[in-house]
Amino acid sequence: MRKRMIAGNWKMNKTYTEGVVLAQELADELAGKTGDVDVVVCPPAVDLKGVGTVIEQKSAPMALGAQNVYWEESGAYTGETAPDMLTNVGCSYCIIGHSERRDYFGETDEDVNKKAKALLAHDIVPISCCGESLEVREAGKHVEFVVDQIRKDTEGLEISDPSRYVIAYEPIWAIGTGKTATADDAQEVCGAIRATLVDVFGEETAAGIRILYGGSAKPDNIAGFLEKEDVDGALVGGASLKADSFAAMVISAAE
Repeated sequence: MRKRMIAGNWKMNKTYTEGVVLAQELADELAGKTGDVDVVVCPPAVDLKGVGTVIEQKSAPMALGAQNVYWEESGAYTGETAPDMLTNVGCSYCIIGHSERRDYFGETDEDVNKKAKALLAHDIVPISCCGESLEVREAGKHVEFVVDQIRKDTEGLEISDPSRYVIAYEPIWAIGTGKTATADDAQEVCGAIRATLVDVFGEETAAGIRILYGGSAKPDNIAGFLEKEDVDGALVGGASLKADSFAAMVISAAE
């Protein structure tokens, strides 16, 4: 049985002080209410230490995640962050391959693959994103497109513990647009992802890898997604910036 996960991607929001306040609010909202759900918050890099300190001091039922990483250990890579640096501020998760990183910063599946290998080597759980544009969706090639991403992103990965690798399916056309894929839309693609993982890793490992849905996920639609066989939680954007909204999604997942 896969453990559900609700992860919050704060994107480029919240100053250091605002991040600490939100973390404190989340700690209070979630106290004793998470059940058997893994909760992850992914603030901007400059907020990581502050949010991590709140989690530690309040014994908050959530883990710390980063929004990006570089695959080298150290060196002349101005502006980048190495896996070991994330570990040292308390990160146990890291988002990679988000559509905004791909679209705005030119990241490729090869980059995502390198980042996943680097994170796994440092015992940080990758939350590896995939998803199609509206153009691909309307052409009816969305399943083919996402499956191709998965094959490239997982090439050569060694997964010893399937709970330590997470995939997030985020249809690009549903991110920040107010448009949302239906639960059936999500299951169609997440089911295809699961089948691809069987081909890549074998049935036992594939059965244990969690697949999240992202893209305008919010309190009033999360329950429908979680009813689907291959949807194990959500990667939440805007709704993760409000403690009550994010907590409501976690509580829904715990029911």
